[in-house]
Amino acid sequence: MKVSINKLSVDMEVKQRGVEFRVYDNQDSFRGDMYVVNTGLIWCKGRTKKENGIKVTWEEFIELMEE
Repeated sequence: MKVSINKLSVDMEVKQRGVEFRVYDNQDSFRGDMYVVNTGLIWCKGRTKKENGIKVTWEEFIELMEE
């Protein structure tokens, strides 16, 4: 996978606007955007808008990673 930061709209701590990562596979096909915000993570497959993305709280993310 190739991951790059699309927008860096943060102060020292991650706020509501968060950080947007653009995700491409190894053939340079766009997979989607990952937003890291103060409330958790938002995955937007393809051209899905941020408000329609899949939201995961920090608590849910930590549980998934620690399984």
